[in-house]
Amino acid sequence: MAKKKSVRRQIIKRQNYNFIYKNFLIAVDFLKTLKNYIWFSCGLFLLTIIIGYLFPIFFVTQVQNLIQELIKETQGLNFFELIKFIITNNMQSAFSGMILGVFFAVVPIAILVVNGYVLGFVANKSVSYEGFLILWRLLPHGIFEIPAIIISISLGMKLGLFLLVYKGENKKKEFLEWIKNSLRVFILVVIPLLVIAGIIEGMLIFVLG
Repeated sequence: MAKKKSVRRQIIKRQNYNFIYKNFLIAVDFLKTLKNYIWFSCGLFLLTIIIGYLFPIFFVTQVQNLIQELIKETQGLNFFELIKFIITNNMQSAFSGMILGVFFAVVPIAILVVNGYVLGFVANKSVSYEGFLILWRLLPHGIFEIPAIIISISLGMKLGLFLLVYKGENKKKEFLEWIKNSLRVFILVVIPLLVIAGIIEGMLIFVLG
């Protein structure tokens, strides 16, 4: 009896693995169709980071209030609570960037611009206080977090432009297909990247302050 249960568990695990792996491959293939959107997002994000770093003079009060609010929300959190907060916050931002593309891609682009400018702004202030070496603390989680955000924004932009310009007869079918593929990408690519980024960022903040 125990042997039969063990065999059954192995079969279920293998089926689950095959299901996840199959959908991951579909997600990767779908990502290839986003190449132009991803390059555009990368360029715009880099540009706004540079603007935020070189000209940290716009919306100073708003950015400082945002930073102060984040500090207040994370004060007193233990290690696991901090990681949970970071991951949840990043997932909400990424999901908004994707799904709010329904408004003709305006919201995803706005989210990208705001995040890029704030990152450049914070980098400028950090360097002015502690020198360029402080930037190494941004790199470990940024390696995972930034691609996740870029992918989500690209999904949102594709959705917005699709709804705006697509004139084919199968618009509803194509839209539902976009939903399925986007959810695959979000669940199997974006979320794992954000979880890794959140763990690294939480460790750095908790250990180094």
